[in-house]
Amino acid sequence: MLIRLCFLLAILAGSHASASVLPKQAAVASAHPLATEAGIRILESGGNAFDAAITVAAVLGVVEPYSAGIGGGGFWMLQRGKDGKTIMLDARERAPGAAHKNLYLDEQGKVDRDKATNTALAAGIPGQAAAFVHLSDHYGTLALADTLAPAIRLAAGGFPVNKVYRHLAEMRASTLRRYPASKRIFLRDGKVPDGGLIVQQGLASTLKTLAEKGFDGFYKGELAKRLVAGANAHGGIWSLEDLANYRVIEREPVRFQYADAVIWSAPPPSSGGVALAQMFGMLSLFNLDTKSSADRTHLLIEVMRRAYRDRAEYLGDPDYVDIPIARLTSAAYLDNLASSISMAHATPSSELGLPKQTGSGTHTTHFSIIDRQGNKVAATLSINLPFGSGVTVAGTGVLLNNEMDDFSAKPGSPNAYGLIGSEANAIAGGKRPLSSMTPTFMEYGPKDNRQFALIGTPGGSRIITMVFLGLLEALQQRGPQAWVDRPRFHHQFAPDVVQHETDAFDSAALADLKQRGHQLKDVGRHYGDMHAIRWYMHNGNVEAASDQRRLGKAMLGKAQ
Repeated sequence: MLIRLCFLLAILAGSHASASVLPKQAAVASAHPLATEAGIRILESGGNAFDAAITVAAVLGVVEPYSAGIGGGGFWMLQRGKDGKTIMLDARERAPGAAHKNLYLDEQGKVDRDKATNTALAAGIPGQAAAFVHLSDHYGTLALADTLAPAIRLAAGGFPVNKVYRHLAEMRASTLRRYPASKRIFLRDGKVPDGGLIVQQGLASTLKTLAEKGFDGFYKGELAKRLVAGANAHGGIWSLEDLANYRVIEREPVRFQYADAVIWSAPPPSSGGVALAQMFGMLSLFNLDTKSSADRTHLLIEVMRRAYRDRAEYLGDPDYVDIPIARLTSAAYLDNLASSISMAHATPSSELGLPKQTGSGTHTTHFSIIDRQGNKVAATLSINLPFGSGVTVAGTGVLLNNEMDDFSAKPGSPNAYGLIGSEANAIAGGKRPLSSMTPTFMEYGPKDNRQFALIGTPGGSRIITMVFLGLLEALQQRGPQAWVDRPRFHHQFAPDVVQHETDAFDSAALADLKQRGHQLKDVGRHYGDMHAIRWYMHNGNVEAASDQRRLGKAMLGKAQ
């Protein structure tokens, strides 16, 4: 019997299978050892997973200035242990009120890529600070002064330069040199430092103000005035009203079922949950477990291709456009999509039809947390490109994002990740740009061995397919280290090419894919930085894993 996709948009009122045993240990898996260690200390000092999430995110914002921070935003998947309430906290950046559809077009009607990525005009109104306040006020148990303290200490005292910092700073050094505050903080005499400490006194002061005054400390008052003046001095169009009017939104996750699994993932303005629902929905029409390795790979590429095609046409900010989620994830629609898949050959993307109006961050970060009360957080946060726009507002330490590039600057014109988009993701004042960030939960396994996965990764347009491949590993009853270690490949409809890590395919697999008509591109490096946790719901055991491609660290707390 074919397994049918059961798609719901609902806040979970209770777990799919009741858990009688709480986690034996808390766990944190993040992209930097200093962040993971700080999170564990908060948990062991009496904080819950939501408190630890503030700490981990704030520390990552200090020690990964290239990835995420107070000048950016992101998506936080939360599940409360006591009642199973599951929500996504949408702290995505918003376009300034003065933004408009043609914001980045030059006199010839072409997209000015420099303005769209390397100036304050590329910066959306950040949501990170508001997320910290919301988490503290509604879900945490500790004061912001406690949860932000580790980040304040690291910002004031400095963190050591490492190989990842050097690599990403080299990528963006020419942009960082353009802005005096960024040049002073992140470079040494205009060059990427070989070692030493990166000290951010201005950021420490900003975090202290947030800890003392909450939302108003960042989005109103003197700090807000400095942020607006600083952004606009470097080409921005911010206003005090833009900051004062920012709000995080609690959204209902995309929830669907595949085989014995229930999956919760990020809803629009993230494209991740809808794309995962579509990919798993199409897979449910094939008996994947009986397929050869070659057939499985081909099939996975084909469902990726189709999901990304719909991403380009239909998805955007649900507060501004109507998104037909029920139709896009319905059995009838997915039957039709899957019917065009040939197991013998690749489907050229052009044969699927271009989106009606055809036209996310290389550096982002992710962490996963579970505490001993069963509270869970999977958060994916970003400032988009490494070091965002490159603009630091002097005296504040706030490095501005360039998430406005995630809008469709012009239908048919790709963004920094080659993604195309439609009018659904066109620029408009107050709107949130479409994202690929995909923090995800999954409950799965037989009744006597139910398990719970927390998973996510950075990686721009490849985020969704990395999470997809990781979840498939979990469904094979492999452990979290296998999820994060899995060699990766990706198809995003356009360009019509299979991007892959060098070790993703052996020679036989490469030959098979080429014979079926797939165009292949070895990206020449590893990508992604996945951090994941598995909780065994019947005995309370917990496992955590961090991606060895980078610097991440996974830790378990003290056992009960």
